[in-house]
Amino acid sequence: MQTPKPDPDTHGPAAAIDPYVFSSQVGHLLRRAYQRHTALFQEFIPDSKLTVAQFVVMCALSDDGTASISELVKATVIDQATIRGVVDRLKSRELIALQPDPIDRRKVIVSLTDEGTQLVAEMKPHAQAISEATFGPLNEAERVALLYLLRKITETEPDTRYPDVDHVCK
Repeated sequence: MQTPKPDPDTHGPAAAIDPYVFSSQVGHLLRRAYQRHTALFQEFIPDSKLTVAQFVVMCALSDDGTASISELVKATVIDQATIRGVVDRLKSRELIALQPDPIDRRKVIVSLTDEGTQLVAEMKPHAQAISEATFGPLNEAERVALLYLLRKITETEPDTRYPDVDHVCK
């Protein structure tokens, strides 16, 4: 009778190296956390027509004042194609106004209308409650750590010494 071979996933030197499990990867977990946050936003924000991206653009304008489209792209980290659609929808709701830049007529300057300013003010308390709900069961120290780590990840420039990620899989 043959002795069963040990499972390489639980015994021997290979056990020290975790297998790649997509559901345990940072990208997957970040995406799930963002999906949870977006679902909470859509469920609890009183304005059912307002999306997360639209709210972010309006908050950027509220915080920074008027901005060009390219400045909004930088401030919100929303790509150029998406931001144009967001701006068009906000303009159609008369929440923002568009004007040509007085110095460079090729540029469009975006600003909040009075209605947009009022909507941001009304939505901010709801957005804060949604952020609290997104944190879920995390205690204060975990919340601070999560925000610190997310800022550290997002504020770090990619390491250009490694043009591909193959080195991670070795």
